[in-house]
Order: sequence, then structure tokens, then C-alpha cells
Amino acid sequence: MMNTQPLSATVSGARASSLGDLLRRSAARQPAKTALIDGATELSYAEFDLAVNRLANALIASGVTPGSRVALISRNCWQFAVTAFATARAGAILVPINFMLTADEIAFLLSDATPVAVLAQTPFVATADRAVAAAGLPVPARIEIPAPGAAAADRDGWRAFAEALGEGADDEPGVVVAEDDPVRIMYTSGTESRPKGVVHSSRSLTSEYLSCIVDGGMTADDVELHTLPFYHCAQLDCFLGPDIALGVTSIILPGPDPATVLRTIAERRVTKFFAPPTVWIALLRHPDFAETDLSSLSKGYYGASAMPVEILREIQERLPQLRLWNFYGQTELAPVATILPPHEQVSHAGSAGRPVLHVETRLMDDDGNFLAPGEVGEVVHRGPQIALGYWNNPAQTAEAFQGGWFHSGDLGVFDAEGRLSIVDRKKDMIKTGGENVASREVEEVLYEHPAIAEVAVFATPHPKWVETVTAAVVLRAGATTTVEELRSHARSFLAPFKVPTLVHILESLPKNPSGKILKRELREQLVATVV
Repeated sequence: MMNTQPLSATVSGARASSLGDLLRRSAARQPAKTALIDGATELSYAEFDLAVNRLANALIASGVTPGSRVALISRNCWQFAVTAFATARAGAILVPINFMLTADEIAFLLSDATPVAVLAQTPFVATADRAVAAAGLPVPARIEIPAPGAAAADRDGWRAFAEALGEGADDEPGVVVAEDDPVRIMYTSGTESRPKGVVHSSRSLTSEYLSCIVDGGMTADDVELHTLPFYHCAQLDCFLGPDIALGVTSIILPGPDPATVLRTIAERRVTKFFAPPTVWIALLRHPDFAETDLSSLSKGYYGASAMPVEILREIQERLPQLRLWNFYGQTELAPVATILPPHEQVSHAGSAGRPVLHVETRLMDDDGNFLAPGEVGEVVHRGPQIALGYWNNPAQTAEAFQGGWFHSGDLGVFDAEGRLSIVDRKKDMIKTGGENVASREVEEVLYEHPAIAEVAVFATPHPKWVETVTAAVVLRAGATTTVEELRSHARSFLAPFKVPTLVHILESLPKNPSGKILKRELREQLVATVV
């Protein structure tokens, strides 16, 4: 048969490298290897690939076209992984949504993204319906993902995920997806402002996967445990995506329950695990920790915030076989930008490390000038991992990409050997009486107090100094202390203007499901009163 396609199209087809192609290549290399384990469900790479084809074809049959948005509201499950790759194969744009949001909050995201299809896990079907109604959108395709132990929602307009798979054809859909076609909208966590939709392409995601693999010490023989939510790009794109590219076996849990995590590591001989410091601390404090065989765990990763030095030391003492990596970045980087490797964890504790393979990172002053090592400035990045911009928001895109660099909003400093340390968020820098105070410095000092399990330091209003240093702390189980004792401890290590004026001892700190402490909520909850 004569090929009537233009030469450029046939060459482009031969060079295809979209997100959907990633899984097909892994399935061709090792079809029988276990790809996903979710409770009693185990899928080989061949079965995973087939499920992706079937769902992609079912979505196309329901009206999803290239460029259409598909919203997904679900806890971690194998269906989430299938959906992430099926939408890419269909040429659609996946919009993962935080399942803890209210219907009104979800409605804002839906109004912005205007999806033509929604997939929701059973517990979130009713919320999804209310959100769609509040957004005033026609969403003809609605698919329910089952949840363990939950009866089907049985609501009008919804069909079961298994039914959609059964209706979809086995063959890969013939959709051409270019490397820079949008395949994902990741909404920012909203810890500082209204969420923005960060748009990623196959090129930005797969470039980031290679950075994670190379600089994160990842290999095909890893056995990974995924517990942080897939709707967040850290778990989805620093770990699940690279795992699928390599052909790793991924074990999926719906959340980071410490007892379940410890048991799963022992039973499945997990070698690789990512969690923010708050989850690592919860594991260390769990009564099962000392009695659980964690000898298989050789690679550990953390991010979202710096690991307190005392916790680093405790992990090294109690898990001597474990190598740790610190991942720093943000959604717009897909999301990793720099990595601190295992051999520098103690000698350069608190550092974010060096830029990864596909990222160039510099520091810039307010006038756009690059800064030398030792000078504090805004962290800016460029490289193929960078997002395409913000969905429906050209003004914020233009602001963030000034001068051909992505402006992170973080303040940092490089040492003479190229390691980056994050001083603070520009917006979170505490300015008290004309002095700048980095909240992280105060947090590190407070973490050294033996009674403290968790701490967050932030600014609250002050009638004289404009802002004052405020700390919220959670005590270790069974520990006792007083506000004055904690302030006295801080005074032993910090200049007077850095010592918290206010200290609140709380039972817990508000966090999003990825373990990030929500300082904005703390500011709203705690009214500053001068001590």
C-alpha cells in the first residue's frame, strides 16, 4: 500500500516518544514482569499495557478527543495508574484532583479545566456530581472506580470502570501525540494562593523521569512502595513514572498509614520508599518500628521540606543500610529540580543538593542579575522539564517565565561546590523590625529540643514590629515542656530577633495529603498575641 502521508509525518511517527509510548516499551521488554500490586490485584506489564489501551479506546468512544481534559478524583489504586497512561495514549490531558477538596473547591478546578470526562473513586462520586453541577459543566462521560470495602455508588450517569475496560478495544488507539502536546494539568497545592493549573507535556515529564533515574540512583530491580497521593506530582512523577519507564514492580497503598507501611515493607521486601519528613518521623515513632524487619529497604527519599538534622541522625542509626536522597523542586519542574545524594546527607544536611541532569539552576536578584556563590537570591531554572505554562493564565505565565527562566519564588544560596540551600520562600520570609528571619533556621533549632516531634515557624502580625516570629509545635508522645522552656532553648542558639515571640503547643499540625505542613492554615488559626 502506498504511503500517502507527508514525509514529515512519517518521520515524526518513527521518532514518537510520548508518555503513552513509555509503558508500551517497558511491556515489550518484560511483558511477564509484575508492574502493579494493589491489594489482591497484580498486573503484569503486558496486562497493564492492555488495560491502558482498553481504557483509552473507551474514553475516545465516549467523546474524548486530543486535547480534551479528563478529571480524576481518587485515592491511590491500580486504576489511577491505568488512567494516567490511558489519557496520554488518547491524546487527552489528565487533571488529577485532590480527593480531600470540597465540592466547591473542586468546582473551581473543573470550571478552569472544563473536562469532558470525570473518573471518581466510589467515596468521591457524590462530591464529583455536586462539583460538576456547581461548575455548570456538561460532563457526558463519568466513570466510577471501585474502592475496597465500599458499595458501588449506583448513581445515574455513571458507569463502572470494569465496564469501560470491557467495552474498549485491545489495539492501541491511532492517536499521534507530539512531545510538546499537553498531557497533564497539575493544580498547585494552594498553600499560598488560589491553585494554578500547571501544564506539562510528554517531553517535560519524560525528561524529568530520566533526571530522577540518573540522579536518584533508580534501577529496574527496585521494588517501590507508593503511599503518598498520586494526584500530587511528587509520587506520580518522581517515582511511579520513572518506575514504569524502568520496568520496576510498584506496590500501591491508598495512604501512608505507618503500621501498614511497615508491614508492607517487611512482607513485600520493599527496597525503595519516598515520604516527606513528617511520614518518616511517624514511622520512627510507631511502636512496630523496632520489631519490623526493614532490612530490604535500601533506598529512601524525602522532599516537601528539609529533613531535621536530628531525624537524619536517627534514621542513619536505626536503618544503617538505608541510603537517603533529598528531592527539591516544585510542580512547574515536573517536579524535581535538585537532589542531595546519600553521601552528603550528614556533611551537608539541609542542602537541596545540585541541579539534576535536565535542569540548569541559577540565582537571580530583583533586577534580573545572576548572583555568585554565597549570595542569596531567587532560584530560577530552565531546561526541558519546565512546564508549558499555566492553564488559562497568560499573565501569571508571563510573570513566572520572565527573561527565559522559570522563577520559582524560593530564595536560595549556592556554596562554592554548586550545592543549593533554600533559605525560604520569598513570600514566607519573616520580616520583623527590619530584620529578615528564615523560618527554616528557627525550625532546625527547635527540632533539637528533645520534647519536640514536629514544628512549623511562620510570621504573624505584630503591632510594633509588623511581623513576629511564631512557632507551632507538636510534642513527642509522653513528653512535656512549657512555652518558656522552648523559648529559652531557642535563645541559646539564636539571635534575639529570631527567637519566637509566640509558641503554640498543639496536638497536630495541618497538612495536605502529601505531608506538607500548611502554614497558611496555621496563620489563619492562630491569632498573634504579644507575650
